[in-house]
Amino acid sequence: MALFPTYSRFPVAVQQAKGTTVEDINGKKYLDFGSGIGVVNLGHRHPTVQKAVEEQLNLYWHVSNLYHNPIQETVATEITANSVGDYVFFCNSGAEANEAAIKLARKATGKDKIITFGKSFHGRTFATMAATGQDKVRIGFGKMLEEFAYATYNDIASVKKVADDNTAAIMLEVVQGEGGVILAEEAFIKDIVTLCKAKGILLIVDEIQTGIGRTGKKFGYEHYGIEPDIFTLAKGLGNGLPIGAMVAKKALGEHFGSGAHGSTFGGNPLAMSAANAVSSIVFKDSFLQEVVAKAEYLAQLLQEHIAPLFKVKAIRQKGFMVGIECDEAVGPHVVSLIDQGLLTLNAGENVLRLLPPLTASKEELHQAVQLIKVVLK
Repeated sequence: MALFPTYSRFPVAVQQAKGTTVEDINGKKYLDFGSGIGVVNLGHRHPTVQKAVEEQLNLYWHVSNLYHNPIQETVATEITANSVGDYVFFCNSGAEANEAAIKLARKATGKDKIITFGKSFHGRTFATMAATGQDKVRIGFGKMLEEFAYATYNDIASVKKVADDNTAAIMLEVVQGEGGVILAEEAFIKDIVTLCKAKGILLIVDEIQTGIGRTGKKFGYEHYGIEPDIFTLAKGLGNGLPIGAMVAKKALGEHFGSGAHGSTFGGNPLAMSAANAVSSIVFKDSFLQEVVAKAEYLAQLLQEHIAPLFKVKAIRQKGFMVGIECDEAVGPHVVSLIDQGLLTLNAGENVLRLLPPLTASKEELHQAVQLIKVVLK
């Protein structure tokens, strides 16, 4: 094989996909409750997104950021109009968006330290790998980029212990997806905001997985009534096309002037056309109300059918992000569910993670829960 063996792949080779259904090269169909790790929030090949990309394909694919690309401004305006942000920088991935956030925070404050949290995940570039609070991501790559400090999630005392006059930003996820679907406590987030204001520290919220309707709101930070100085997007923003975005408050705009940062493919018109279509759907209140209603239905199903099972220790959920914590490793269950026709994920060793498309029907939610019940029993 010519590929580096960087992925432990499951025995599924995809031939085609539509909506919530994936079909492999043997004709077997699966319910996709991983959504490409929280990417195809609107399901595979959503007709509105596909039409927008096809139309852009017939116009132009790339001209570089040395020239105006009007659709970038359109999408940026949609994001800022629906958020607390004022300026947007487009790139190609969540890691790149977080890199941009780290650079902006350091440049704007003139400080070096970034505080993140154990079990966090922010990417695999050198800066975002250093920001990630999981040793398994960093092992074998030598000395990490300096001035990252790690606090304990939902423990404000641990944050205060490492915060000092050289702290540029606190960077966090409001739901730690890779870390086990761990939800931030409201008091903890409020205390973080208070600390940031008191010490002149910027607050960065990593919305790579929680953004674009995944939690039942446009952005996860909305659940806490806060206004981050910077937040980052990727995954669901392009519904399958590679895209990332770093969004920041107006006061930070002057620190990312001409030449301060850049990306050859950032804001690619094909990705922008997809993001424009996504925003036209996900940012509508009526769509989000449907997501909330279906998430409540899913919660009922999980409590009725999954919570009583002997192996299940806890179920954590925020919208269409679900973590089922078991008293054993879930890897074998993920494989068994593939056999049953359901694609899921793990989050750490003992947590089965569900990230269904936001467009999944109640019937599909019920079917998936029944399959999980069979496997866990």
